[in-house]
Amino acid sequence: MQSQSWRERLYTIIFFTNTPAGKRFDTWLLIVIMASLVVVMFDSVAVYRERHGALLTGLEWGFTAIFAIEYAVRIYSHPQPSRYIFSFYGLIDLLSILPAFLALLLPDAQYLLVVRSIRMLRIFRVLKLTPYLSQANYLLVALRGSKQKIIVFLLSLTTLVLIYGTLMYVIEGPENGFTSIPMSIYWAVVTLTTVGFGDIVPHTALGKSVATAVMITGYSIIAVPTGIFTAELANAMRADSLQHKCPGCAKLSHEPNAAFCSRCGSQLFEQRSEQQQAQREATD
Repeated sequence: MQSQSWRERLYTIIFFTNTPAGKRFDTWLLIVIMASLVVVMFDSVAVYRERHGALLTGLEWGFTAIFAIEYAVRIYSHPQPSRYIFSFYGLIDLLSILPAFLALLLPDAQYLLVVRSIRMLRIFRVLKLTPYLSQANYLLVALRGSKQKIIVFLLSLTTLVLIYGTLMYVIEGPENGFTSIPMSIYWAVVTLTTVGFGDIVPHTALGKSVATAVMITGYSIIAVPTGIFTAELANAMRADSLQHKCPGCAKLSHEPNAAFCSRCGSQLFEQRSEQQQAQREATD
């Protein structure tokens, strides 16, 4: 019985952050992960690897041992070990320790240790930011609403790139670096997006005139997809606010998870308030 209660206590501390011990555990875990990433980055620099190679290797094996013990404890404490092993975080935890052992057989595998950076996703649990990720629904709705407009915009942009690229190939030619139509299209994309690598530049007066037109076009079209997406995002948020209309004072704007009106205190959603009350009772 004592062993079972200790296992349950480990499970609560390791997998939940609603207790001080669980929050401290995840906080220290994040610190260890950051420290291990720093060691990996220093080990990738030749100067530090030559001077402090033994120290960096020892630290890396120390971090690997910590993560291996943590992984084993997670499996031991979980009520359904297979569920954890094949979960997203379970696979990430496994990948964080495998490269160190693979490096014994394949030296280049040590750079796979950077996968530990993915484990920093646990910071959302520590800071309790996960509930705020529901706001991403607005972005998904806006993307779905603007899909057709974005497709039309991309098709138009592709047509412009093909035209500009072909023109520059005809005007400049291979002697000025525009060796083929695909290479000219690459130049058009780089110029139209205002990136401007400068590896290919026009030399003739006519080519520079076309390049000027491409640059002006690039600046003028940058705002198009932004405007389309912003309009759809505003519509999505407006539609959601209308669903939160207060029956008492008719206020439209409320917090996404609000159960009562912030102005008059009227109940917004009976079902939601009942669920929140049940959650409070379960917490108490």
